[in-house]
Amino acid sequence: MSAVSSRRIIVITAVHAPSAHFLPDAYKSLCAQELPEGWEWHWLIQEDGRSDEVAPHVPDDPRVTFHQGRPGGPGTARTLALAHADGEYVKVLDADDQLPVGALARDLAALEADRTIGWATSRVLDLLPDGSTAGFPGDPDAGPLARGAVLAYWSANDYRAPVHPATLFARRELVLALGGWMALPASEDTGLLLALDAVSRGWFTPEVGLLYRKWPGQATGQAAHVDPAEREARMAVVEARARALPGLGWGFPADPGLVS
Repeated sequence: MSAVSSRRIIVITAVHAPSAHFLPDAYKSLCAQELPEGWEWHWLIQEDGRSDEVAPHVPDDPRVTFHQGRPGGPGTARTLALAHADGEYVKVLDADDQLPVGALARDLAALEADRTIGWATSRVLDLLPDGSTAGFPGDPDAGPLARGAVLAYWSANDYRAPVHPATLFARRELVLALGGWMALPASEDTGLLLALDAVSRGWFTPEVGLLYRKWPGQATGQAAHVDPAEREARMAVVEARARALPGLGWGFPADPGLVS
């Protein structure tokens, strides 16, 4: 299927040197995805920096594009990648994670079936160093998530969302309208998730949509990630944006009464 006639899902991956060696596993999981006829994926890999250590791990595939940029964290890298996102949908895939078979097709089906849904998430299993997996209780019910439902749960549960931002699949136009990922040293993906939740309905798929690798070098495992003062500051700005957005009088899909 040519790029001209295909509809695209843009898979965005931020990567830095310590996680680059996981890219081949992520690529294998992408190659195992099957999409409906007329659809294709394109993988945008954006290095957070300009080293010589990432490129050797980037697959040689015309469906894969690699860019570099100034270091600024994963949110900056993903937002820079949006400059090259030429598809209708954006899918997050961290460099060290993997997509189970069927994950892309399920996300796509949910949003194609209902134009009032702006984004989708799915169940996550931790992928442990020994190759085993571990799940968690407490997933929401399958199906639509009302606007504001994620924020309400997050606020009442010590800033823990009921769905995982690393599984995010969203309409590109909506991600762009919200400015991409937040300019934070961490929790930038939670920030985008809660902003999406503030302006549009979401979807949750109970089938496993991500294998979330646990390893010593991951950013969420570092001491700085749980520094109490920084965490409080991050969560404060994430929450403030999520609460401010509904008051601006716009959402997705647009209210015809608000469109001039």
